[in-house]
Amino acid sequence: MREIELLIPASNLEVLKVAVLYGADAVYIGGEMYGLRAKAKNFSMEDVKEGIEFAHKHGVKVYITANIVAHNGDLEGIREYFKELNEIKPDGLIISDPGVFMIAKEVCPSIDRHISTQANSTNYATYQFWYEQGASRVVSARELSLEEIKEIRANIPDDMEIESFIHGAMCISHSGRCLLSNYFTGRNANSGECTHPCRWKYAVMEETRPGEYMPVYE
Repeated sequence: MREIELLIPASNLEVLKVAVLYGADAVYIGGEMYGLRAKAKNFSMEDVKEGIEFAHKHGVKVYITANIVAHNGDLEGIREYFKELNEIKPDGLIISDPGVFMIAKEVCPSIDRHISTQANSTNYATYQFWYEQGASRVVSARELSLEEIKEIRANIPDDMEIESFIHGAMCISHSGRCLLSNYFTGRNANSGECTHPCRWKYAVMEETRPGEYMPVYE
């Protein structure tokens, strides 16, 4: 049977240490830039170093998210960020943007590259594409059924890993590619600044009946 890895998200150094001590095989964390949780506490570079040292001492892996949808102005900063990470050697980088992926491949080729759920990988041909680009793991889109994941497993190379969420929020958009936050508030979900408008309470008003607010289900 294929070995299963239990991977836990950690929002700060304390959570990382608790996850490690309570049996996680790996943790994933976000640095201060280029992840999708801009409002979380996240890890300074000093915390990243300490967290990796602590985890590795206990035989636990650490992956770092860099899964924003990058704009032109992000690219040079990402390159410098990866140069820093290349010095402290996390076990993997979690990436969604093809351009960011290629920078990681160039700057830190010895660090594994994982494809984020944000990349919306829903079929085995997509997994095969990423495998050929040098990815060692793809995080499945959260919308996939167990049957779909099983079919993907049967149609990709044996050494390619599949990661799937077993707990957490299900985004109303395909694995988080939502534009509502940017439209309503100017905060870009794909840069980590989501205001979660999908969780707000809404009513429907029909234009010929102003002031009559009906529940959405009506």
